[in-house]
Amino acid sequence: MELRREFHRYPEPAWREFRTTARIVDELERLDVDEIHVGPDAIDPTERLGVPDEPELSRWFERAESTTDRSDVLERIRGGNTGVVAVVERGTGPTVGLRVDIDALPIEEATADGHLPAVEGFRSENDGTMHACGHDSHITFGLGTLKTVLESDFEGTFKVFFQPAEEVLGGGKPIAAGPHVEDVEYLLGVHVGLGHPTGEVVAGIDDALALSKFHVEFQGESAHAGLAPNRGRNAVQALITAGGNLYGIPRHGGGNTRVNLGNLRSENASNVIADRASVDVEVRGETTELMQYMRDTSVRILDSAAEMHDCTVETSLEGHAPRADSDEGVVDLVARITADRSDVSSTVRRDALGASEDFTHLLQAVKSNGGTGAFVGIGTDHPGGHHTPTFDVDEDSLSIGVAVLSNTVLELLASGVTRRR
Repeated sequence: MELRREFHRYPEPAWREFRTTARIVDELERLDVDEIHVGPDAIDPTERLGVPDEPELSRWFERAESTTDRSDVLERIRGGNTGVVAVVERGTGPTVGLRVDIDALPIEEATADGHLPAVEGFRSENDGTMHACGHDSHITFGLGTLKTVLESDFEGTFKVFFQPAEEVLGGGKPIAAGPHVEDVEYLLGVHVGLGHPTGEVVAGIDDALALSKFHVEFQGESAHAGLAPNRGRNAVQALITAGGNLYGIPRHGGGNTRVNLGNLRSENASNVIADRASVDVEVRGETTELMQYMRDTSVRILDSAAEMHDCTVETSLEGHAPRADSDEGVVDLVARITADRSDVSSTVRRDALGASEDFTHLLQAVKSNGGTGAFVGIGTDHPGGHHTPTFDVDEDSLSIGVAVLSNTVLELLASGVTRRR
């Protein structure tokens, strides 16, 4: 509980999890983990999505330097190469992986008297940032499960992926492309809450919408809006044209699709024809193919709007997640384990996420190599919804999550079934 509260107190957003990474390494060393891979040794840096600019990274790096003495770790993750992979190996046997995410959200945490972190003194000390989705609990799940597994007799290999940048869907892809996922035969992911109360466990969370999010920049030419508007090439007009048409993309008969725009921006004054305008766009689909339909159509619309107003347009991918569902065999195992536990009041076999999650990058990679996996939900009572200033977890759910995950990992290791090629 105290460890979770510490992580809650010092939240860091995507690719800025410098102190968080260093503290995870501290705990892994205390547990005497066989291998600790950090930064470029844990991920493929070239596959990162949604990385902030250098001044933003430097600001958070300097903040981390002031709160930890682990300069050795910080130097290895400088530039936003955050994240850790822990590996323990005990002879031959299956390779089991557990992925937990570690980043926070750009939300100012509540200060109300009834908000437990404020009352108990572990409210976020990083203004404008908080663990409003339970990733502090997820880190605790990862470390607690690793500790429990290490205290047990097992044969095989256990890996814990402490993944950065889930909230921007930018960290799953570089973890999956890194050197540590290829040999994983069984993979577990975990999320706390999601509308399920303390004591309830979801054996397999499915139906995560595939997502692609991208930043769009229109480039035109400025001119005086009163004297010579005809000499300008209006980037705002291009953006407005694109916006209306993006929302007008036909829904697809093959399943659910989504599109949304945010952060529309132009710096022009009202008497200046805008030479630049930008927008962030996200599209989702019930399947990866449906998401790609939305993305391809969006790109065509953006190009057409730019051409209509004699502008140019550039898009840069900021986040991405495919669709990948939990496998029946692993869901069966989790359901069986939870059915035997007195601290689990109910088990939901499968439930729909309805949003997006880049754990699917790792699960898809494991599946492509012949492995299996599941995304497990650990219920928790929380006073505020996910991604709100009053979000918090019932700390009784921490021990439940560690128990369910560690028992599942040990069962998979004990199976002796290896799919290594």
